[in-house]
Amino acid sequence: MPISTAVRHRVRQRAGNHCEYCGLSQADLPLVTFHVEHVISRQHNGTDDESSLCLACHWCNFHKGPNIASLEGGELVPLFDPRSQVWSENFERRGDLIVGLTPVGCATVRVLNMNDAERRELRRTM
Repeated sequence: MPISTAVRHRVRQRAGNHCEYCGLSQADLPLVTFHVEHVISRQHNGTDDESSLCLACHWCNFHKGPNIASLEGGELVPLFDPRSQVWSENFERRGDLIVGLTPVGCATVRVLNMNDAERRELRRTM
């Protein structure tokens, strides 16, 4: 069953219309609708419950795909979960770069390709 319009609206409101991974604003990309996405994909037993969903820009969502973890320094670490983790404890902005502060943050920055040229350019104008 598809995610209801009401749930999508609440997820967008909760996120302040910003990507919960890289922080871009929907207003910065008005021609591309941000995605209400599963933090844990359905194929990994994620649910459509509002507490399992987040708002993601198209770049973060496409790079993340169904991934829930990655190898970081030879260790398997989960990707950032905006429902249970605090962004500022795992990342910080340094100019137009997003830097991982923890293994979770580092893995997420890499897997989601958060510092690609287009997003860095957008951050320069924010």
